[in-house]
Amino acid sequence: MEEVAVIIVGAGPSGIATSACLNRLEIPNIVLEREGCCGSLWKKRAYDRLKLHIPKQYCELPYMSYPSNAPTYVPRNGFIAYLDEYLSHFGVTPRFNRSVGLAFYDVDAGKWRLEVKNVCSHVKEVYVAQFLVVATGENAEGVIPDIPGLGGFAGEYMHASQFSNGRKYRGKDVLVVGCGNSGMEISYDLCQSNARTSIVNRSPVHVVTKEMVSLAMFLLKFLSVTSVDKILAKLCTLRFDDLSEYGIQRPKEGPFYLKTTQGRSPTIDVGCVDRIKQGKIKVFPSMANIQGKKIEFMNGESNQFDAIIFATGYRSTVGRWLKGGEELFDDNGFPKQDLANKWKGSNGLYCVGFARNGLLAISSDAKNVSQDISTLILNCQIC
Repeated sequence: MEEVAVIIVGAGPSGIATSACLNRLEIPNIVLEREGCCGSLWKKRAYDRLKLHIPKQYCELPYMSYPSNAPTYVPRNGFIAYLDEYLSHFGVTPRFNRSVGLAFYDVDAGKWRLEVKNVCSHVKEVYVAQFLVVATGENAEGVIPDIPGLGGFAGEYMHASQFSNGRKYRGKDVLVVGCGNSGMEISYDLCQSNARTSIVNRSPVHVVTKEMVSLAMFLLKFLSVTSVDKILAKLCTLRFDDLSEYGIQRPKEGPFYLKTTQGRSPTIDVGCVDRIKQGKIKVFPSMANIQGKKIEFMNGESNQFDAIIFATGYRSTVGRWLKGGEELFDDNGFPKQDLANKWKGSNGLYCVGFARNGLLAISSDAKNVSQDISTLILNCQIC
């Protein structure tokens, strides 16, 4: 058994940012990570052409800027290099290949107890801490919807987290499910690789450009969300016209209203919309069923496909291993919406990376959590 002041579960940007903040305050902490590296979502489960979708100044982790020569929209490899440099600079040393099976608050001891499996040695490890920070994030596990006949699909299907690039799909019929950022970008990549590409749009979505988002984030310093959304609506109409005739409906609520209230990000176009308008990418409604390679859609149309890529989001897995965090997390493993400080629970329980507002929120939460822990430790020492 090993005891430390703070245990952090997860070595993505949320976990390493929190550890860095604690290290600056000289608070002992241990980071546990189930994968063999930090930032596994970026290193192992991201497509090649991925970039940060908003300017780099809004994507910094605490106390460290990007290199001055970094592009405004940092590519995947650049962000990975930034994460590695961040670990080195702040002395963050995660313990990799540690899968947390159970974490609970030991009332008698007044501390958190974690039962952890070392997936390399298969040895069970036990950790005890006064504070527990859940930093496994919003994207812990990919979601593939249950579609009649999917198990018997005669082609290849995968979650977007398994997609690297479209080169091997050249000349094949590929269906991408989801019109979010991943779905649109993967569809564009497939089209550029000369795959016969189609995309499923399951619900209304705002499509914007990265320049619009950059402008909006600047304007939000001075204007209300409602005002900024009205400006974006006009810009979107000027840039894209009415996309409903191509099968893409716009939500009634504005893009940043949905982002702040529901965590739903607008889709940033990388060229996919023009390919849709040119007829190079066809838009279908939701799937009804699958028979062999034949897929039937809700509008009665059907087509044959060689592959399906599900860009259908992720889920939190906190509920599988954390016991006793019901006051902070809901049944879906996300912080409850009515909490004033969504990063703080009771008995020394915290979370970072669940604000659904990207790296900017991660940085803010990591600072808040580390400062709150520091204050509590100081108060205990004074008492």
